[in-house]
Amino acid sequence: MKKLFHTAVLVGALISGAALAQTAPVEVDGAWARASTPGRKVTGVFMRLTAKADSRLVGVESPAAGSAEVHAMKLEDGIMKMRALPALDLPAGQTVELKPGSYHLMLLDLKAPLVQDSTVPITLVFQDAKAAQSRIGLSVPVRNAAPDAASPVDGHKH
Repeated sequence: MKKLFHTAVLVGALISGAALAQTAPVEVDGAWARASTPGRKVTGVFMRLTAKADSRLVGVESPAAGSAEVHAMKLEDGIMKMRALPALDLPAGQTVELKPGSYHLMLLDLKAPLVQDSTVPITLVFQDAKAAQSRIGLSVPVRNAAPDAASPVDGHKH
């Protein structure tokens, strides 16, 4: 009987997870985090987001970092500048790419280095047009991609 109960709970959890995946307000694709460089306690996280209805990415959380923020990079007067955003608009049906040199997520004050072939847990917080919030938890693979001139990892300045 006990085994039957545990099986029923597991099946119920799987069905709930499948239903949640089908009703998630935003599709996340191609997520990855840059391995942290020696001596640095920051790194970037990148992905593609496609919302089913007009939404906004209003936050990011990770137990691997002291804080996490949504950021944008912009070339101003020949200088690449980065700033934290209070939210990132996600128009319905349009893919918004978070990539080096553009929109991205920053993990700040890393509690331990992020190394290639590991994963980092993050939670994305979204808000719909009616101000209802939803959360999507991810286990993001860490890649050892070399930083480039547009990288948010090195030269983290606002």
